Amino acid sequence: QVQLQESGPGLVKPSQTLSLTCTVSGGSITTTPYYWSWIRRPPGKGLEWMGAIDYSGSTYYSPPLKRRTSISRDTSKNQFTLQLSSVTPEDTAVYYCARARYFSTVVSGPTSPYDYWGQGTQVTVSS
Repeated sequence: QVQLQESGPGLVKPSQTLSLTCTVSGGSITTTPYYWSWIRRPPGKGLEWMGAIDYSGSTYYSPPLKRRTSISRDTSKNQFTLQLSSVTPEDTAVYYCARARYFSTVVSGPTSPYDYWGQGTQVTVSS
């Protein structure tokens, strides 16, 4: 059984960089053909796909967030991380890490390939 767990600070000041780590157990992040994604849900809004890193270490980013987003991994710890720079209060959200069976930005619904999710972590951007 694959399990994902997000960790990181719950409060970030405006203009700083948000950093979150997803620790994966029960499966390796280098196993083909999986994609490991970051997804967020701002208050009162739907899920937003932010980006992903695949089994080979290649990264993919949502165009609106690409300039501020970086995803990396530590294979020795079976972890992948999200960094979102220059945050504003609009980046306040519950942040999730999730696994997909193939690349897709469709994070929910019957056609979504996302099969394992972390429980989510609340991040608030406020001074």
